[in-house]
Amino acid sequence: MSRYVGVDHSTKTGVAILDPDGNVLKRIEIQADGALDAGRINDVVVRTLRLIQPTDKVAIEGFSHGSTGSFVGQQYAIGWAIRIGLHVRKQKYIEVAPTQLKKFASGVGKGSKDDLILPIFKRWGFEHPSDNVRDAFVLAQVIRAIHEPVELTKPQQEVIHNIINPPAKKPANKKKKRGK
Repeated sequence: MSRYVGVDHSTKTGVAILDPDGNVLKRIEIQADGALDAGRINDVVVRTLRLIQPTDKVAIEGFSHGSTGSFVGQQYAIGWAIRIGLHVRKQKYIEVAPTQLKKFASGVGKGSKDDLILPIFKRWGFEHPSDNVRDAFVLAQVIRAIHEPVELTKPQQEVIHNIINPPAKKPANKKKKRGK
């Protein structure tokens, strides 16, 4: 049986695991106790990777490049360590941008984490006190929709299309050299 895993990595990492029918097999928030040093970051990463089986289909939330605050470095460390762990295992994963996650959940690619509570409940009947677990649940639904015949709204179809067929990156503008 296929399993679909969503991972919202942060200092409190949300993980949600679904079966092919969208039933929740596991939902958990993994948090290190105390100040986040290398050992505690490793603990969050190891505990997260232990939940992921080799045959699982995985979706990870992309980095929020506009984030600020004292824990941004730890969020990047945890996110990269999970990606490296999956890479070492030769386990593929997809990355879902924060705007894509919001659009898949609510039809709109922006808004606060609290703005997703009602759309997630209305669409899937899922609720959880942790926004990290809610995001992980949506990520699991995204990867599930890529692999299973799931009825999707138009915004959800657009998200899936853009994940499978990412827009081509524009070449960087090169400054022209000025002649004297």
